[in-house]
Amino acid sequence: MMEETESQKQGQGRRPYKVLVTGATGFVGSHVVEELCRRGDQVRALVRPGADANLLESWGATVVRGDLTDPASLASAVDGVEVVVHCAAKVGDWGPVEEYRRVNVEGLRALCDAVLGKPLHRLVHLSTLGVYAAQHHFGTDESEPLPDQHIDGYTQSKVEAERLALQYHRKQQVPVVVLRPGFVYGPRDRTLLPRLVARLREGSVLYIAGGRYALNTTYVGNLVQAIVLAMEAPAERVVGEIFNITDGEFVSKRVFFETVADGLGLPRPRSFPSVPLWLARILAHWRESKFRRENRPYPPRLTQAQLKFAGLNLDFSIAKARQVLGYDPATSFQEGMRRTLEWFRQHSSSV
Repeated sequence: MMEETESQKQGQGRRPYKVLVTGATGFVGSHVVEELCRRGDQVRALVRPGADANLLESWGATVVRGDLTDPASLASAVDGVEVVVHCAAKVGDWGPVEEYRRVNVEGLRALCDAVLGKPLHRLVHLSTLGVYAAQHHFGTDESEPLPDQHIDGYTQSKVEAERLALQYHRKQQVPVVVLRPGFVYGPRDRTLLPRLVARLREGSVLYIAGGRYALNTTYVGNLVQAIVLAMEAPAERVVGEIFNITDGEFVSKRVFFETVADGLGLPRPRSFPSVPLWLARILAHWRESKFRRENRPYPPRLTQAQLKFAGLNLDFSIAKARQVLGYDPATSFQEGMRRTLEWFRQHSSSV
């Protein structure tokens, strides 16, 4: 029998919500659908035509075929729902910014337009800690101004999307709550973890600045916990607000990489040479410029976004989420990584 989750315990006796989840077949979206179905909410999953939705249906979700880039398909998707959890996004660190804007900005605009005039209880918009400047962060909180220009199309479009969501709140009273998770890990990650594992196997992971800087780890279950809190918190406390979301622990790059390597029996990254940050910045900028001049459809091995992940101190305050949302991350990094690697070992042949 499946163990009862914290959100189930907290939600006992409440009226279930009618919830639309976008990006429902993705890594984060699928976890949101699974948890909301467990809680007894009436879950509608927005799924692109042709995508496999069997897992979502097995949990009890109702599948609605549609696409954020097809505004006409959203009318039926939002009809009658009380809550929208917007997980869908184009992710990555390479490619024209217009391609990211098409999904992340214009897709959000179409979704917000679709809910205008409807008695919506909440729209939870998933942003990212990547919207902050690509620099060292030591306890950065939500009061930090965001830069207008970013290092890649994904983060640029996410800044623009976040501002658009809050504009819909201010001007048209859409009840928006913005969550900024960090590096999200967990079971069913078929993108980032497999890439890291491949790099570890080939021995191409090198520490930048000795691997001593913080990584903004966010276990997917903790993020889902925050999403549920954002759905249920009183509107006067959370609507129109932004919240940083992480595990609330200091996890260095070295600890992260070595936890994955040790858990899967792979060689740890080489301790030497440890590339200094200033040199890595020069190399990343040079390689990106060269690849763009040559119109290559794939990124170099070192990009500005990868440098941020591997070489910058990414420590963000979650004090506001703790105080206002009541967010208290239930799963530690070590436990979250244990679950993640257990899933990966069981499914590595299919990722």
